[in-house]
Amino acid sequence: MATNLIQPPLKDSCVSPLIHRTMNSMKLQRLVPTPSRINTSKLGERPVWFRPITFIKVAEHSSSSGLVEDETLAQKKRELYQALEGINRGIFGIPSAKKIEIENLVKLLESQNPTPNPTLELEKVAGCWRLVYSTISILGSKRTKLGLRDFISLDEFFQNIDIAKSKAVNVIKFSAMGLNLLSGKLSIEASFKIASTTRVDINSENSTITPDQLFFILHSQLMNVFRKNYDLLLGIFNPEGWLEITYVDESMRIGRDDKGNIFVLERFEDRNS
Repeated sequence: MATNLIQPPLKDSCVSPLIHRTMNSMKLQRLVPTPSRINTSKLGERPVWFRPITFIKVAEHSSSSGLVEDETLAQKKRELYQALEGINRGIFGIPSAKKIEIENLVKLLESQNPTPNPTLELEKVAGCWRLVYSTISILGSKRTKLGLRDFISLDEFFQNIDIAKSKAVNVIKFSAMGLNLLSGKLSIEASFKIASTTRVDINSENSTITPDQLFFILHSQLMNVFRKNYDLLLGIFNPEGWLEITYVDESMRIGRDDKGNIFVLERFEDRNS
């Protein structure tokens, strides 16, 4: 009859301390999964995946800086609009101190232009714009000849830019003083081509004076004033030459032309001007 020998279990007291510690270590290793290879930093202190918090802080700092810049621009634009209040776009002249104040604010905005290469992003220039300030002025005998002292009122100035056709139309609206329903407009059409990343060359193509329907009542008087001084009128508003786009964002555009004039325009809801 075969006899199976059964090894009695070893008691802890029978195992040497070294063997006991080795067996416990092996049990722990079976319980803890072996991690895949972990990349560590050069100094070996911590795994690389401990570091994303550094990138989060950098991103937060960049976002904060952007917000500060946006707020600075918004503040400068508010200051410019405040300076432009009550001067009728500067078309009939302004005090020299006011002119200096406006031009200093314009320079500050130009120095922070968010679109440094505007002709490479013409979609920001496209659409309808309304003139809010210009250094072009109509003074003295010019104002008298055009009936702008007590007969004719200059109303809104618009510019419509079609980048697909490389065309721009300047529209100067006018009316009989005190009779806003009796109005007309001077339209000057021009083509443009890109000369540099900031400049366009402008070629004037044609111009028309158009009376609105009710304007025919004063047609013989008002239209004759403009027609007799048509060359003078075009000499003031003719866009021929070049224009440097010195600032443009989603709501404001600033430009300087070859005659030394400054133009500040605000985006306007597109419409048939």
